[in-house]
Amino acid sequence: MGFAMQTNLNKVQHFDPQIVASEKAIRTCVHCGFCLSTCPTYVLLGDELDSPRGRIYQMKEMLEKGGAPSPETVKHVDRCLSCLACVTTCPSGVNYMRLVDHARAYIEENHKRPFMDRLMRSFLAFSLPRRNLFRFLLKLAPLGKPFVGLLPSRLKAMVSMAPPSMPARHASETPQVFPAQGKRKGRIALLIGCAQPVLAPHINETAIRYFNRLGMDVVVSEGVGCCGALPHHLGKVDQSHEMAKANIKAWIKEIEGEGLDAIMVTTSGCGTSLKDYGFMFSDDPEWSTPASKVAAISRDVSEVLTEMDSPLPVDRKRELVVAYQSACSLQHGQKVTREPVQLLQAAGYTVLEPKEKHLCCGSAGTYNILQPEIANQLRDRKVSFLESLKPDVIATGNLGCMAQVSQGTDIPVVHTLELLDWAAGGPVPLALRGTPLEAESTS
Repeated sequence: MGFAMQTNLNKVQHFDPQIVASEKAIRTCVHCGFCLSTCPTYVLLGDELDSPRGRIYQMKEMLEKGGAPSPETVKHVDRCLSCLACVTTCPSGVNYMRLVDHARAYIEENHKRPFMDRLMRSFLAFSLPRRNLFRFLLKLAPLGKPFVGLLPSRLKAMVSMAPPSMPARHASETPQVFPAQGKRKGRIALLIGCAQPVLAPHINETAIRYFNRLGMDVVVSEGVGCCGALPHHLGKVDQSHEMAKANIKAWIKEIEGEGLDAIMVTTSGCGTSLKDYGFMFSDDPEWSTPASKVAAISRDVSEVLTEMDSPLPVDRKRELVVAYQSACSLQHGQKVTREPVQLLQAAGYTVLEPKEKHLCCGSAGTYNILQPEIANQLRDRKVSFLESLKPDVIATGNLGCMAQVSQGTDIPVVHTLELLDWAAGGPVPLALRGTPLEAESTS
């Protein structure tokens, strides 16, 4: 198998808990190379430095030397999608997620990026988590579309992803309790997120409607906003922690009040972040316990349904072939793989999964903006395998995947929960409205 990677930290560094945690992850690596075949950037570029093993070497040297990292190291760490396919593959259990998160924070603190790069990253970290600002900026995006061919690649990617029109606000943006229908069976909090309610409010609308019909009170808590994942993956730790603390404070109030059976997430990228709150604040005596309590009851929507063991009965079987695109944050980050497929099958759909289902579609939070060339190659590769299944519709549990994949195909892309709701008598999924599929499946 190989030998564990050795490290050479100085005495002072051993007093830094983050460096100690990263050293443990580094020393777990045995150079076996199993991660190479499942790393999207290595598969595309064939460069050892763009593999998990190669990046671990670079991060080890960066932390050992201290000071400013080399531009080469920054380039290869920036190219990592944090898809965590390597974590699923690794036989040694290397905690690559926390290692690369630490590396990004270290780079943010010790490396001075070019001005435009700093500006872009700060803009994304500030604007995307703030719903009202993000909505306002998207309304301005059509002004740039006539000039999209003249824009730099990153700005071009941002403008191209903006929807042609903005959906109306949904009531879920206002903190309140959406009461259960019929006999009340439980109480769950819903993370409405930051980008999702702006770009696709129908997803949270579907979740509220579905779970209300299941007999669950759905709580949208005052003070809950971005989960913190977007700034976190940009290395902006302080900003990420402040957002996480606001969420923890709000949900602890609910837990200690009327109680919560779960904190439900409909965007899997956010779910991975919530489940890591306990580690995020493990060295903070004030926040460690409440953070762990929140992490312990955080669930993807498919997990909530599976644990309830009582999805709504199928109202009418839809004769549709569904290609299921498993989001990296769900299959690798949270190890949730069977639940969405089984739920769709139980709802009467024929479910197929594509070749290379473990490889990322290229969305990865802000990756498709910051690394558009690689992201587009991954999208086209993913779409080719999805289209080869000849499905009627593509389903996934993450907004980023929905947006990324839909840019590369004419096949409708919907959230998994939309199909479950439709099978149980709910409205037609938004992407299917006005298409032949709507008429065929209801005739």
